[in-house]
Amino acid sequence: QVQLVESGGGLVQPGGSLRLSCAASGSIFRINDMGWYRQAPGKQRELVATITRGSSTNYADSVKGRFTISRDNAKNTVYLQMNSLKPEDTAVYYCEVELVRYSGALSNKYWGQGTQVTVSS
Repeated sequence: QVQLVESGGGLVQPGGSLRLSCAASGSIFRINDMGWYRQAPGKQRELVATITRGSSTNYADSVKGRFTISRDNAKNTVYLQMNSLKPEDTAVYYCEVELVRYSGALSNKYWGQGTQVTVSS
């Protein structure tokens, strides 16, 4: 079994900051890529940011310069620091983790349960 537990969402005013966390637990041999996606009402889920095991990062153009993705491999945790938040950042944010459950196994992707981020005055 693998579990992903997200935290850190909430209501924030425009220009404010939030930090999301996603911790993976369970039967895990190795975690490869980790990432954050979001889905606003009536829209498709979209990529926000990804980070490789070696900490190479990729960002959606809409969040570059405002969001920072990072990870702690010892804690099996990925973070998303969100600064200068805008109303259009309002969405449910999901973490995605690609991991290997045991030596020799193929990797699989797992999703968190989602955490609501609302940016409003």
